[in-house]
Formats: sequence, structure tokens, C-alpha cells
Amino acid sequence: MTEDDIPKAATLREKLVQAWKWVWSPTARWSLGAIAISGFAAGIIFWGGFNTALDLADRQEFCISCHEMKDNVYQELRGTIHDSNRTGVRATCADCHVPHPWVWRFQRKIQATFHEVPHWVLGTIDTPEKFAAHRLELAVNEWRRLKTNDSRECRNCHDFRHMDYSVQTKVSAETHKTAFASGKTCIDCHAGIAHTLPDHAQEATKVLDDELAGKGDGIAAYLKSLQEKAPAPAPAK
Repeated sequence: MTEDDIPKAATLREKLVQAWKWVWSPTARWSLGAIAISGFAAGIIFWGGFNTALDLADRQEFCISCHEMKDNVYQELRGTIHDSNRTGVRATCADCHVPHPWVWRFQRKIQATFHEVPHWVLGTIDTPEKFAAHRLELAVNEWRRLKTNDSRECRNCHDFRHMDYSVQTKVSAETHKTAFASGKTCIDCHAGIAHTLPDHAQEATKVLDDELAGKGDGIAAYLKSLQEKAPAPAPAK
């Protein structure tokens, strides 16, 4: 720093000190206490409104407000054990597809805002034909998420540590014990529990497992190879 720079640095420091004093000094109309209380109240209102908006976006009515979901996967969910059962305990869209812990929930909302909303605007899956063409890719995205978080959303309701194997069938009890002991997670066996499995699901699952284990060419290359083999769409009339 040269001698000419010293006055400039001093001036900058003085401005920062003045700005700091201005922020923390009461005004002629408002006392510092009133400002603090008003800011605190505004923060509560903002936080409450923000969380209310998140809750509204988690409701099933919101999820099926677009026909892409209502006319496709929602129709598959209806009538399944997660939709209707003897106890009346239901799993809605958000129960399975949105994390419950706040941090992961907020992260999922950000992901949806920058990834899924643009595709909705562009109409990527706005017809049954488009949806079918992307169905395996959509399913793989969910399988990857659940495999990498140990089926966190499933375990919000189903905790194997509290399973009573005595009331399960012999086959179910033995299968669960073996699966948990070998490190498997819910989605490894129950991928089609609420929605119809897409074509090539079994093969795609194997490729995805290999990718997560650091083997093979990866699921993206597999999906691309399927697209290249798919017949060209019929020309519009």
C-alpha cells in the first residue's frame, strides 16, 4: 500500500463505521426496540407464510392439478394398498416423493423448481405418448433417489426394526430378514408397489445398481441406447 492509498483506506473504514452505526441507531420516528420487534414479527410472518406455501405444494390436490400426473401415475395409485386400505391410512404423492426433514424437503423443492417446472412449461410429457417415452427415465430418477437415501420416504412409515415378523407370512418374514441382513433397501424389491413398472424396468434396475457400485457404462448410456433402438414416431397427419 502506498502513502496515497492510506487516506482512501481510512475513508472507506469511516464509511463502513458510519453505515454500521446507521443500521443500529434508532430513527427519529422509531426506537431501536420497536425496529427489532417489528423485524422479529415480520420474520415470523414470512417464515409462517413460506412454510404454509411449502405445505400447500405438498398436498395431493396440488400434485394432480396438472394433467400429466392426474391422467397417468395418479390413476395407477388409485386402488392400491397405499391409496385405500382397511385402516384408512393413506400415502399421498408427497409422502413418497418429498422428504419429510426440512433441509431435504427444501432441497427437493429447489430441484423441482429448476428441473421439473421448466419441463412442465415446455410440455416435455404433456401427452400420453410423450409420457410413455420418458417413463423409464422418470422411474430411474426416483429409483436412484431412494436407493441412495436408503428408501428414506418409505421408512417414514415402515421401520423394519419394529416389524412384527410373527404376523407376516412365512415367505414375507424370511424375505425381509434376508434382505435387511444383506443391506437391501425397500425400493430394491418394492419398485412397483404404487405404480406400473415401465418397460425394461428389470434391466434398467440392474444397470442402475451397477452404476451405483461403480461398474458398467451407467444408466444414461443405457437409456440413450434404448432411444436409438426405438422406432421413429409416425409422421403427423
